[in-house]
Amino acid sequence: MSESNAPDGPLNSLDEWEDDVLKRYPEEGGSANKFDKEFRDYDDPARESVREFYRLNHVGQTLEFARDKRADYGRRDKHEMSIWETCEYLNTLIDDSDPDTDLSQIEHLLQTSEAIRADGHPRWFVLTGLIHDLGKIMCLWGEPQWAVVGDTFPLGCKFSDKIVYPEFFEANPDSANPEYRTDCGIYEEGCGLDQVTMSWGHDEYMHSIAKDHLPEEALYMIRYHSFYSAHREGAYEHLMNEKDKEMFKWVKAFNPYDLYSKADQPPNLDVLRPYYQDLIGEFFPETVAW
Repeated sequence: MSESNAPDGPLNSLDEWEDDVLKRYPEEGGSANKFDKEFRDYDDPARESVREFYRLNHVGQTLEFARDKRADYGRRDKHEMSIWETCEYLNTLIDDSDPDTDLSQIEHLLQTSEAIRADGHPRWFVLTGLIHDLGKIMCLWGEPQWAVVGDTFPLGCKFSDKIVYPEFFEANPDSANPEYRTDCGIYEEGCGLDQVTMSWGHDEYMHSIAKDHLPEEALYMIRYHSFYSAHREGAYEHLMNEKDKEMFKWVKAFNPYDLYSKADQPPNLDVLRPYYQDLIGEFFPETVAW
């Protein structure tokens, strides 16, 4: 697979999924993002590539698949590079076919982190903005789009109707397993999300990379920032414990920076690089195993 473009798949670029999230969740109380409510029509033929992406995602994300990917990437044998080098490596995913922006992946990450820094948040929060999407490098190692991006959700229990396009789960093999068809499935009520297997994607992968280096608040932001059915729709509270419910305030605090910080004005990489290299060095070793 060429590293100069996004991987083959129904989406022209990975940004299309994030743009679709913006259409579902326009910024409250303002008009800063470019997507009006008219774009939220899921019957619009222009959205067929997004529908196909979600169909693949909802059919392919099974409990067995997620467990296998977690074991595979848990070996940390894909690559060794620094966090900043990983940001630059992710740049090879920029897609010339994306009509909405000419910005590179690293510029998107810096827009998020700079918005967080401008609001005076702690340094670990700023760093979380920079690195939260780095798990998308899996696309450069041959993973299909639906196993890298997309809304995340618990596996091994009933799929919530709060997840986008829930009808596609009918073709998921797990839907035929009676053990997985109840609200709790293989889990106990209130067991805590750390006991739950989530669908596989860049959130889970980056969480596994960062778990020994960042505060727990940051790890919740990274692991659950795409868990929209929970932090935007209120689903799956029956699986959460009190700690999860308390920590999700940090996920919700991060969400506006993740969704609404895109702009066409690129950040100045030359000016910002020394600050972020110093920030990375405060939390991460010089080289990270991926």
